[in-house]
Amino acid sequence: MEPKKGNRDGPPAPSPRELAYVEEVGLYFEQTGLTRMGGRLIGWLLICDPPEQSAADLAEVLRASKGSISTTTRLLVQARLIERVALSGERRDYFRIRPDAWAERLAAAMALVTAFRQLTERGLELVGEEAPGRRDRLEAVHDLYRWLETEMPAFLARWWDERREREAQKEGGR
Repeated sequence: MEPKKGNRDGPPAPSPRELAYVEEVGLYFEQTGLTRMGGRLIGWLLICDPPEQSAADLAEVLRASKGSISTTTRLLVQARLIERVALSGERRDYFRIRPDAWAERLAAAMALVTAFRQLTERGLELVGEEAPGRRDRLEAVHDLYRWLETEMPAFLARWWDERREREAQKEGGR
């Protein structure tokens, strides 16, 4: 049976496969430190149709309380993974995945890489050359973070270039 597509008259009816995917995404994000409900909400917003879902839609599809949805959407908006949007002619707010949220999170992670590389440098200065065992542990981490710090900008730049190219191809095909 084909699932009913979402409309503004009520929430979409997800298929069992869609619900299984949502649960899988929830478990993944739970392992990364987010709540399982946060992961489930992200999972649904990644695959739902239409891409904008009201809090009531989310509560029904995810079989969650309105309070849980309210708390989770607030957390995900603050984390800049989803955004609240208003649709013309609608009185309630809707939520959707923020465009480029994932690439922006990777870019923000680059600042953390730099900060930790700087901490390892201070640690290397602290232990000096006379403590080879302690120094070896710090050097291993420092070398990795120094490498990440130099490689990640190029990695993200390639992504943005490919994304722009793909978007231009889509526009040219319309």
